[in-house]
Amino acid sequence: MRCPYCRHADSRVVDSREADDGQLIRRRRACPECGKRFTTVEEAVLAVVKRSGVTEPFSRTKIIGGVRKACQGRPVDEDSIALLAQRVEETVRAKGAAEIPSHEVGLAILGPLRDLDEVAYMRFASVYRSFDSLADFEREIESLRAAARARENGGADAVEAAGRTN
Repeated sequence: MRCPYCRHADSRVVDSREADDGQLIRRRRACPECGKRFTTVEEAVLAVVKRSGVTEPFSRTKIIGGVRKACQGRPVDEDSIALLAQRVEETVRAKGAAEIPSHEVGLAILGPLRDLDEVAYMRFASVYRSFDSLADFEREIESLRAAARARENGGADAVEAAGRTN
């Protein structure tokens, strides 16, 4: 790392610390030439590959915006939306890839959004999955009902429902 003071080509790491829940690494460095110390920040950049092939940096703000639109008029507070976006980012980063398709980001949103608010989930899913007909909505609603029944009955209905769909 080049020293920002004397432009010497090398520096020595004195201390390293994680910041932002491990998303950043702060390194305290010392220049052997001039003796001054400085801090660098390293961040793993996550890129999202859109359907068009365009690559852009992952943005938690975009997740929050999309979920906020789906939750418009629903009893969902901003903190819940921010926590959902954080969960999505953690899920996406846990895959360990430098680039992730936008489709996988959308899938990572659907699960936590379904748990947060079923109406907002249906709004988001209808756009994300490009629902074309009433039958698409009916299928998704039946899927939500089957999941609710499974939760109520400890999973027995889920096994039965899986047998009917196959």
